[in-house]
Amino acid sequence: MFGKLWRLGRRGFEARHPFPEKSWREARERVALLAALSDKLAERLGHRAWRFVHAKRLSLHPELAETTEFDPPARLALAAQVCLLTLGWEEDEHREAFANVHEILILPEAFQRRVEEMDEAGVVHAYVDERAGETSYQGPVVVSFTDLMASGDFTGFNVLIHEFAHKLDLGNSPEADGFPPLPREIDPQEWHRVFSEVWEDLQARLARGEQTPINGYAASHPAECFAVACEYFFTAPGTLQLAYPALFALLSRYFRQAPDTSRRT
Repeated sequence: MFGKLWRLGRRGFEARHPFPEKSWREARERVALLAALSDKLAERLGHRAWRFVHAKRLSLHPELAETTEFDPPARLALAAQVCLLTLGWEEDEHREAFANVHEILILPEAFQRRVEEMDEAGVVHAYVDERAGETSYQGPVVVSFTDLMASGDFTGFNVLIHEFAHKLDLGNSPEADGFPPLPREIDPQEWHRVFSEVWEDLQARLARGEQTPINGYAASHPAECFAVACEYFFTAPGTLQLAYPALFALLSRYFRQAPDTSRRT
C-alpha cells in the first residue's frame, strides 16, 4: 500500500515540477563524476536529485550570494553528488537516510573552528581546525564553495560525499562514529573488523612516517575513516580496491553499487 501511495505522490510531484532535462544535461556536462554514469543510472539519479532539490533548503552565504549565480544545473549537480551515495538504495531507504537533512549551507571558503579534545591521559588539547565542511546531527550541512568547486572529479576528494557520509553515520546516533545503520545482510562484527584493519594499517603507516594509500585524515577519527573511504569508493574506487580490497567489497555491499575500479588517483 505504501509503495502505491509513494508512486501516486511521485506522479503528483512530476506533474507539478516537470523534470528539467536541459538543466540535467548541463549538470552532467559540468561534473565528470556525473558524466561518467551510464544513461540508465543517470536517469535514476537525475530524478532523485530533482526531488532532493525540492525537499531540502539550499542557502548561500550572503557574501557568496552577491557574487555567485547558483543556477538550476549547479543545484542539480550538487544534489546529484549527494544522492549518488544512496543511488543503489530504494527510494524509501534514501529518504529515511537523509530525513534529518534540512538545509545545505554554502560558505565562500574554508572556515575555522576552535576544537578541544581530551587525550588518553585526560589532558585537554585546544586547537584551531580549518574545515572544508561540517555536519551535525540536526543542524545544516555546511560546505565551502571553494571545496565544492574542487569536487566532482576522480581524485579521491569530494566534500559533498564526505559530509553526507557523516549524515549516514549519524543515522543511529547523535555522534558520528563510523558505524552507520547497517542492512540486515551485513554483520556488524564484519563491519567493525574490516574498518578496524584499515584503521590499524593507517595508524601503523603514519607511525612509520609512510605515505598512506588513502587520505591520512582517515586516521584522525573512526567517523573520518568512514567518510574518507566513501569519498574514495565513489571518486577513486580503483585506489580503494587496490589498497583495501575487503573494505571496497564491504562498501559495495553497503551501497549496493559497483563503481568502475579502473579509476584511480
